[in-house]
Amino acid sequence: MARINLLPWREAARQQRRQEFLTLLGVALGLTALAVALVHFYFEDRISGQQARNQYLKTEIAALDRKIKEISEIEKTKSDLLARMEIIQRLQKSRPEIVRLFDELVTALPEGVYLTKLEQSERTVTLEGRAQSNARVSAFMRRIESSQSIGQPRLMLIENKDKTGTGLSHFRLSFNQNSPEPETPAAKPAKPARKPARKA
Repeated sequence: MARINLLPWREAARQQRRQEFLTLLGVALGLTALAVALVHFYFEDRISGQQARNQYLKTEIAALDRKIKEISEIEKTKSDLLARMEIIQRLQKSRPEIVRLFDELVTALPEGVYLTKLEQSERTVTLEGRAQSNARVSAFMRRIESSQSIGQPRLMLIENKDKTGTGLSHFRLSFNQNSPEPETPAAKPAKPARKPARKA
């Protein structure tokens, strides 16, 4: 029986399978590298987009902070102006009271009493002055007590003329300004009664 040598054929088949395996392996590696590259570029694009959004947000936040600071400064300026306006309105409102206060002091001040200092805190007035005698200070306090717009005098200090060395007594007293009575609105004149209609 004749013998056939199959070794060369088997070796050729083995070489072909190895070549196919290497080809498939190369294709798989190429596809894997392509997939990795695509994923890398995708995430790089996402990261770049997120960084751009973050930078935009930072810019907008900085602009918003500047606006908030400007608004705070405007509010502070507004508060200062309102406070000044309130002081001006209070001064304008108290102007008649100040005039009335000085009128009352001039009226109540007896001869021989001289004022050297006047301080006012809310509705309390403190006076310092010189007097020819303690009796004149007492007369001054009685006149304050009988006044309509000021009252409740309180003697805080009195030094006899012998201690001052000026021939005049030194005194300090305080009193209260009475709150002005609110003005009552003037009554409106009554409307004239209608005349009855004449019958025809």
